[in-house]
Amino acid sequence: MRLLVLGGTEFVGRAVVEAALGRGWEVTVFHRGRHAAPPGARSLHGDRTASDGLTALADGTWDAVVDTWSAAPGAVRDAARLLRGRVGRYVYVSSCSVYAWAPPAGYTEDAPLVDGASADAGQTDYARDKRGAELAVLDAFGADRSVLVRAGLILGPYENIGRLPWWLNRVARGGPVLAPGPRDLPLQYVDVRDLADWTLGAVGQELSGPYNLVSPPGHTTMGALLDACATATGGAAELRWTAPETILAAGIEPWGRLPVWTPPGSDLHDALHGADVSRALATGLSCRPVGATVADTWTWLRGIGGTAPRRPDRPPVGLEPETEAKVLAADRSGPREGVPDTTP
Repeated sequence: MRLLVLGGTEFVGRAVVEAALGRGWEVTVFHRGRHAAPPGARSLHGDRTASDGLTALADGTWDAVVDTWSAAPGAVRDAARLLRGRVGRYVYVSSCSVYAWAPPAGYTEDAPLVDGASADAGQTDYARDKRGAELAVLDAFGADRSVLVRAGLILGPYENIGRLPWWLNRVARGGPVLAPGPRDLPLQYVDVRDLADWTLGAVGQELSGPYNLVSPPGHTTMGALLDACATATGGAAELRWTAPETILAAGIEPWGRLPVWTPPGSDLHDALHGADVSRALATGLSCRPVGATVADTWTWLRGIGGTAPRRPDRPPVGLEPETEAKVLAADRSGPREGVPDTTP
């Protein structure tokens, strides 16, 4: 197979490239040259936001292209139009954010989508940018040659958002750790390597259409995730499970300041941890255990010195030590690690 990856040097794109090379595919990576492409991939350089930025793609044919763009949809529109006669299938890594807020738990690919998106729009907000890019792909390649990978929370090696790296580094520091409860809160995410494997499988199967691409609801729990962080980093931390009400009353925003966590029963939890993924499972999605994702991410993180790369277009994540200490001091009566959790 001949694969073109637009990007391909960071996080999702890099995982796709490495997985394709591992299958013996011929891989071309189109990128700006700020980061080295994985060894074995052919590099083409260009900036797709520039007026002549796609010149390097003027020639060549490929069985499929994988695109992870998440800014102005026009960049996807231009690439798709340029490639439509020379690429068999366009795989766009989109997001479950394209669904109209707030999708109820159990939402499928047929759920209502955000309004106001356009393939010709400039950069607006994440949800409409992703939906606009989907529309650009559909316009150029049609529904029968387009795959829309609507990913949820993505974790694993090369993460450049900072969510799992923040938890790993926080737990590695040891001491009392504010663990947002309840411990058995179900989580839904996808390891970036499982996303990459499914994506390549979709190319091989000549799939088309939208797919919610994330693990089954309840694939793991908040407790299992943080336990895995403690195991991977040496187990020096004391996880102090704290009730959601206590966390929210302290003004701590879910998801951003406590990465991955969302309050149980909230619209945010249903939207981020409640997608129906039966369509992806039926077409080959396989999800590795949380322990493997966490351990491999810690190994990668240590290998690069402990500081994960950060995308400049995303806000910082994580809780300030002062705020954590203040909440823990005010919640001394909360459940402790090793004690049954009775948080509702």
